[in-house]
Amino acid sequence: MAAPNQPHQATYDAIVIGAGIQGSFAAYHLAQRHRDTLLLEQFILPHSRGSSHGQSRITRSAYPRAPYARMMPDSFRLWQRLEAEAGSSLYRRTGLVVLGPAGNPELEGCRRSLRAGEVLDATALAQRFPGLRLHAGELAVWDGTGGVLFADRALRAVQVGAARGMGWDGCPLAPSPQPYAVTVPTQDVFRRHGGTLRDGEKVLRIDPGATLTVTTTAGVYRAPRLIIAAGAWTGALVAPLGLRLPLQPLRIDVCYWREKEPRSPGTGRAGPCFMALGLCRAPHGIYGLPALEYPGLVKVCYHHGSPADPEERDRVPLGGPHPDIALLSSFISSYLPGLEPQPAVVETCLYTVRPPPRSGTQAFGVPTPPPPQGGPCHAFPPPTLGPGEDPGPHTLTPWLPQNTPDEDFILDKHPKFSNIIIGAGFSGHGFKLAPVVGKLLCELSLGEEPSHSTAPFAITRFSGVLRAAL
Repeated sequence: MAAPNQPHQATYDAIVIGAGIQGSFAAYHLAQRHRDTLLLEQFILPHSRGSSHGQSRITRSAYPRAPYARMMPDSFRLWQRLEAEAGSSLYRRTGLVVLGPAGNPELEGCRRSLRAGEVLDATALAQRFPGLRLHAGELAVWDGTGGVLFADRALRAVQVGAARGMGWDGCPLAPSPQPYAVTVPTQDVFRRHGGTLRDGEKVLRIDPGATLTVTTTAGVYRAPRLIIAAGAWTGALVAPLGLRLPLQPLRIDVCYWREKEPRSPGTGRAGPCFMALGLCRAPHGIYGLPALEYPGLVKVCYHHGSPADPEERDRVPLGGPHPDIALLSSFISSYLPGLEPQPAVVETCLYTVRPPPRSGTQAFGVPTPPPPQGGPCHAFPPPTLGPGEDPGPHTLTPWLPQNTPDEDFILDKHPKFSNIIIGAGFSGHGFKLAPVVGKLLCELSLGEEPSHSTAPFAITRFSGVLRAAL
């Protein structure tokens, strides 16, 4: 043990930077392969400064992109394995409704990804789910495997281990139809397989080489392999290593809307999750989860936001405009008439996306995505606000996710340093796939053949990212 004020020094088989859900799963898989693994986190755990906090995420089989659809069966299986190890329920099956204009390419891609996907018209949807409304020219696709991942509980299960049915602060999490078992702390499993978790240590420097050196605010660590999965901070970590990745953090409004007639808590039933695709006033998509976090409050969010600096993510401008909340209010009035059209609670999160290109240009060699297609423009009316009403936030807790120009992940070796593996660009749809992403990062770091193709996630698909290291 190091003396007070003396830096820690140690050598490991592998180092993972970033204890969010992706980095934690990478470390989990390495430890299961009996590699002496160090997992570093710059903030004291638990924290809400990145992209992995919060109580819920959607999981689903429906995917418009085939690479992700092929990963989902493996992801479901690995989540179930973690549930068994942690002794805690991490998933609630609610089903998922994907709605949009008939013929929309993304909607059709979701339908094709489901072997038993059921197509619902407006009448059939209203009969099954009266709270959801379709409009002329629109269809819905039903994904019976969809549901809610209990995010905080899942993150703790993989990196620290779950207490019996309790959140980080000791408060009960959302109810689950499955009884809670006596839990075995997964941190003990992680450490028993050679894992070490050190939080509150910010990485200051990475020195590449056959044996890499990672210097933090509290120590100096060495290993023959390194995985960087630091969310919105990934770009800053790899820049001194000669990489300019196209990542731009965005601050996202996470909104909760009050049910006009709350469901009885004793029914044990929850409405479905949903995604709305191809709406011209919401080109980035809208998604929603049932009232499991706050009683009587349904989570509905726009999958986009405003640029933010992760180092200043707590500086949310008071009284500033919230155009996405106004857009969501319009959507609620048009598609979810059972909800109040103004949010009861607004939190914020951080995505990381590419810097937006000028119209008609390309960013990092990736063409600007086309506007939604498939049928007429499916807009919705502006919200009707009473005197003095403001659809702005009531509470704020920033969340910082990250994406890429083509909205696909980065899972690849550094182009110059093959023992440095980078995972980035997950936010918005990465949480559900974290067990597979972590396994792929582990396999890449060990030089194994990846269990899924990583070709769509190569760094080299972006032009101009490699530059001289500082």
